[in-house]
Amino acid sequence: MRAIKQAKKLIEKNPNSAVGLTFSKLILSLESDIEFSVKDLYSLDTADFELAIEVLKDWRIDRFYIGKAKAFDMATHAHILSTEK
Repeated sequence: MRAIKQAKKLIEKNPNSAVGLTFSKLILSLESDIEFSVKDLYSLDTADFELAIEVLKDWRIDRFYIGKAKAFDMATHAHILSTEK
């Protein structure tokens, strides 16, 4: 299971717990460019800390693929426009 999905389930299970709140803040920070204190990660136990690191890795990969998809879309659009002339 992907880390982001695991984090979602963790938040759903205990949204008001320290761990749930930390993961909520982390995900909101990644999505909205809101500041997030790295110190909050160090308050997590080892398993949750590792999950948080995996969330960061998955998020980075997803951003790459979204950027790649947008670039492909733009290239396709430009190609279509250039062939219509």
